[in-house]
Amino acid sequence: MHRDDFAAATDRRTQLVVASHVYFTSGYLQDLAAIGEIAHAQGALCLVDAYQGTGQVPTDVHASGVDFLVTGSLKWLLGGPGFAFLYVRRALHDRLHPNDVGWFAHREQFAFRTDAFEPAPDARRFEGGTPSVAALYAADAGLATVLEIGIDLLRARQLELVGDLVERLRADGLKPRVPSDLATHAGIVTVPVSDPPAVVSELRERGIIVDSRPGVVRLSPFFYNSVEDNHVVCAALREVVGAATPAS
Repeated sequence: MHRDDFAAATDRRTQLVVASHVYFTSGYLQDLAAIGEIAHAQGALCLVDAYQGTGQVPTDVHASGVDFLVTGSLKWLLGGPGFAFLYVRRALHDRLHPNDVGWFAHREQFAFRTDAFEPAPDARRFEGGTPSVAALYAADAGLATVLEIGIDLLRARQLELVGDLVERLRADGLKPRVPSDLATHAGIVTVPVSDPPAVVSELRERGIIVDSRPGVVRLSPFFYNSVEDNHVVCAALREVVGAATPAS
């Protein structure tokens, strides 16, 4: 959605504006500060789903002005499934009382009181039950890798790979859905094809792992990929899509 769409859909009755930082079907990068301004101008709060952005796109929650941000370790944080993160603007901690909480959210967690609930005074009040310890170790390892490299370097490398991939796809006659300014785009490159699941399956047989969404094949280059990988996937796509396209 464009910021004008959010503005048109928001008024004084709005309590919460929800947006994705990166859209999973297009890779479009939303202007979080603009969405936050729209929400706050109407007295609403702003929640951002950053699952597709964290780890690949530098994000400053304080500068963006968002009230809540949710994300997870599965994708660009390289941590696998089972672990999620929640940011809540500090000024809201005392005002918010979650309806669904776990024992980690109690002020005196190990008192094991069952007759009353007093929330923790900090962000811990938003925690659920006992976390998955195995998932925590995987999430920690992935996060350590991202932090060791640095998010700015990751972003710079990704823009190089995406730019190269887009040029190769277009040279092969394909039409990747990306804006003219790749700075407004994340590391998701979608390519319209007639039968996305069949293309994904054929590429998998060739040792190339991509994904599909309605009407498109989705490619997601990251720092561990290379320009040579782009060459391989484009050559394979050219063969597979060309063979699957009926003669005119």
